[in-house]
Amino acid sequence: DTAVAAHKLGVRTTMVTGGSGEVEPMKEACKVLDAVKIDLKGFTEDYYRKLCKGKLAPVLKTIETVRESGVWLELVHLCIPGANDGEPEIRDMCRWVKTHLGPDVPLHFTRFSPQYQMKNVPPTPFETLVRCRDIALGEGLHYVYTGNVPGIEGENTYCPRCQKVVVARHGFHVESVSLKSGHCAFCGQSIPGIWS
Repeated sequence: DTAVAAHKLGVRTTMVTGGSGEVEPMKEACKVLDAVKIDLKGFTEDYYRKLCKGKLAPVLKTIETVRESGVWLELVHLCIPGANDGEPEIRDMCRWVKTHLGPDVPLHFTRFSPQYQMKNVPPTPFETLVRCRDIALGEGLHYVYTGNVPGIEGENTYCPRCQKVVVARHGFHVESVSLKSGHCAFCGQSIPGIWS
């Protein structure tokens, strides 16, 4: 209802979700949403069962449903040390993203901080985020980011063709944008996103 009302006023709408809902309601929601951010918490059924008290398969189906709808989609993976940050799991996840969604769906690896029921787990080392990003780029994903750590390379958007920074960020601030009508200002490559 709020998305419908917002659109009448020219306001774009976004949903943030863990992706464990049913497919049909998500299809209905996609008719009035402009973007969806889904937390892909892990990439094994064991992780989802033990830590999330849920299942991975429905989340993957939700992700595919949003992608098929044409609504802008971004994925976030909170890297929890020793729980969901192993190289095989990260590599499998990145390969699934490329195969099922394509290389242009943004994937964010974000830093975990101890709180609530996981105070006994240390914060994610910076090196882990960089390693996860490197794996994703090595698997052919174009838009891979690191989050919750201002000042490291993974904050920026790079053109997949010329590798120049097209959107420079620091923390929550955009410092510069080098795009012309959704294309790299340096080489003309189309950069997917919602730019207007």
